Amino acid sequence: MERPTGRYGALTQRLVDSVLMTPGQTTSELRRAVLERGKVPAPLASYVDKVFQHAYRVTDADVAGLAPAGYSEDAVFELTVAAAVGAALHRLERGLAALRGE
Repeated sequence: MERPTGRYGALTQRLVDSVLMTPGQTTSELRRAVLERGKVPAPLASYVDKVFQHAYRVTDADVAGLAPAGYSEDAVFELTVAAAVGAALHRLERGLAALRGE
């Protein structure tokens, strides 16, 4: 992910740093992979994709389905936040590119 620029670049970077760099149940590397839609472990891939594309379709069953793979509710929350922030930043970048005529 490119470093955010523009009017709210510093605030956006602070948000990304808060999601990725603070201590939590998951590693910063995993949260970064989720945020950037990089390579994530198989049990998470479909969940992350669902959050990224259709967050309104995520159910309690989706969250509970990650427990057998060893993900606690706190870990799923962290990964959900990372995926949601990644999706928002992706949409922001695409919207700004459209405004620039790209």
